[in-house]
Amino acid sequence: MTEEIKKRLRDELNTLEHELAFEIPKEIKKAVAMGDLSENAEYHMAKQRQEYLKARVRQLGKRLADLSLINMNNIPKDKVGLGSTVTVFDETKNEEMEYQLVTSEEADVPAGKISTTSPIGRALLNKKVGDTAVVVTPGGSREMEILKLATMHDLAEAESKQKSE
Repeated sequence: MTEEIKKRLRDELNTLEHELAFEIPKEIKKAVAMGDLSENAEYHMAKQRQEYLKARVRQLGKRLADLSLINMNNIPKDKVGLGSTVTVFDETKNEEMEYQLVTSEEADVPAGKISTTSPIGRALLNKKVGDTAVVVTPGGSREMEILKLATMHDLAEAESKQKSE
């Protein structure tokens, strides 16, 4: 799961670094050759793009470093964690809902994939079946009872059983 994300981030990082190292300097050089820099829109746009690229490269580097620290062995086998699929009863909405906890890059709320850093994701982390999670959102507090839990370890085990059959 995290390997796919790392690859996607590395690909984006390589593309941005290439643009930063080769394309932006050409644009700046071309703009400088036009003369007066104080009113040169091409020059200012190239410099703004350069600053954006530098910031995004730093951001991607930090995120890759954070992802490399994820140790799958430290993800709980009996509690909600990254990769878990959780069925909850939302007492506020009076309905059952299913969520899969994923990294922020994989989050897709309509598909039921929520980030571990989202309010619901944070509230569910480290809970067990039968526990109640209190989710604090801008719209108020919601209580969710955990009905079913399948951790990433359970899902990997089920997948390996299917392959051996």
